[in-house]
Amino acid sequence: MAIIVRIIGLTVLLLCALAPAHAAQNVTKSWSMAEFGTPLYKDGIDHWPYANPDAPKGGEIVLGAFGSFDSLNIYILKGEWPPSLGLTSDSLMANSGDELASNYGVIAESVEYPDDKSWIIFNLRADAHYEDGVQITAADFAFSFDTIREHGRPFLRSFYADVEAVEVLNDLRLKFTMKTRNNMKPLMNVAGIAPLPRHHWKTRDITKTTLEPEPASGAYKIVSLDAGRSITYELVDDYWGKDLAINRGLDNIKRIRFEYYRDDGVMFEAFKSGAIDFRQENSSKRWATGYEDSPAVKKGEIVRRRVPDETPQGIQAFFFNLRRAPFDDIRVREAIGLLFDFEATQRTVLYGEYQRTASYFPNSDFGAAGEPTPAELELLTPFRDQLPDALFRRPFTPPKTDGSGRIRKQLRRALQLLKSAGWSTQGGKLVRDGKQMTFEFLLVSPTMERLVAPFVQNLKRAGIEASMRIVDSSQYQVRIDDFDFDMVTVRLNFFPPPGPELRSYYGSDAAGVRGSANMGGIKNPVVDALIEKIVSAKDLETLKVASRALDRVLLWNHYVIPQFYVDNERIVYWDKFGYPERKPRYSTGFPTTWWIDKQRAAKLTLQRN
Repeated sequence: MAIIVRIIGLTVLLLCALAPAHAAQNVTKSWSMAEFGTPLYKDGIDHWPYANPDAPKGGEIVLGAFGSFDSLNIYILKGEWPPSLGLTSDSLMANSGDELASNYGVIAESVEYPDDKSWIIFNLRADAHYEDGVQITAADFAFSFDTIREHGRPFLRSFYADVEAVEVLNDLRLKFTMKTRNNMKPLMNVAGIAPLPRHHWKTRDITKTTLEPEPASGAYKIVSLDAGRSITYELVDDYWGKDLAINRGLDNIKRIRFEYYRDDGVMFEAFKSGAIDFRQENSSKRWATGYEDSPAVKKGEIVRRRVPDETPQGIQAFFFNLRRAPFDDIRVREAIGLLFDFEATQRTVLYGEYQRTASYFPNSDFGAAGEPTPAELELLTPFRDQLPDALFRRPFTPPKTDGSGRIRKQLRRALQLLKSAGWSTQGGKLVRDGKQMTFEFLLVSPTMERLVAPFVQNLKRAGIEASMRIVDSSQYQVRIDDFDFDMVTVRLNFFPPPGPELRSYYGSDAAGVRGSANMGGIKNPVVDALIEKIVSAKDLETLKVASRALDRVLLWNHYVIPQFYVDNERIVYWDKFGYPERKPRYSTGFPTTWWIDKQRAAKLTLQRN
């Protein structure tokens, strides 16, 4: 008997030793989660404070979109897709408009994860279904994840690089296992995955472009489209999630149609004529002068508003293609940057509307400011022999002129740098080995010509033959994916707090991957090391220190010429809308929280047929 008991005891000890590490951990189960700290809103809310649960539903609006589209498959690199497709998809969880890094259950009614964040389980709502009535299951999310992993665009794949595996536990339980430990970022990233309807794709090829809509999992479905010209969405009558607290008062407009334009000026005139209902004005010239002659503006039928924008922004800049000479030389890059006269551009082109960008993380506290702090220096000092000495002594500041358009001082310094790089001026041309320095700005919108033209003139003063080429949106996307350009203007999206997407933006491994977001071709081991510090940060302050250190390294290597940003949204719309008094902290709320005000719409002079 004693022998049997001993054997049983040893067996129990052995099983305990072989049990998964998470078995002894505390497991959090909740309807929400935050990357750092705790979510702002507790379970049991009736609706978001920026939503009106009594808002009327109905009506139709028309919005303008620039460019074109030839596919509805957003996962693969091929084709152009409408950015508005997000209207048709729900995800496991979604953030509130008042927070940057919190998630609340949508298709997932709750989540479970252990103290070490090594895995996460999503418990799905049993009543969640596609517009065609088919239930949304864990296998649909696994299919979506596998599609991204096997066929997805490089930038999309980068979000899930830290996921080890996905497992369907049953129809309503989905588990992701992580490569990382004690890091919430990978858990937050998988919470944003939307389902792919397996029953739809069973007889279709997910690796191909398509214009056939798949069944919607979200509030809207596609009801009509004309490839490259228009796409129309309509509220799903029996949308499964319409009564969720987080959806009450949202998605009030019955039909939303996007009309596509290849000329931004034509789209602007369409708005003034009443063919478009709402626009975010991205042209400082139009904002300042373009609406003055409109009778509708004079009568108050068109409303212009500035809305404060607290959203952290990604950098907008001229990106050098470092894969091509002479941009592989830091002295050349710095010299060319000296010839971009922001102050004169601000005065003559931008109408004083913008602030100069001096960070890869503008409008946020993730970017560097002032001299390096002791905590930043602790991260940077081990790489001192690989970094510019000035980085350790002073803050990075973009070149500044007096705004007059005369840049003799900057031109003189630029020519000195170019001379040190082996270039010389001969007959008014900047040459090396008998060849003039020549490069091209690749543009997708004619409105950018006004910004680039003065820069081109300054480059010619230095003997550089620079030119501009405007291509349509489809050709532009192909050339960007193929890295077939010399210099291009890019505005990067920002996903605060920064994380794995930085590998695709600036990581060495992404530099040679077609279609990656590392358009400039940055390959720097110091950048790689600091990105991993950010990705693995266990607390927000550690992450900020690492992101600020990364910011300094990127800036001092002159990989880009920073342009500008604006800390408010300029919105213009026909006075036919109602909206809550309180907006979401990090957006205008349009169109999600707005609605059609029938009384206001009836007063408008222009009535759409």
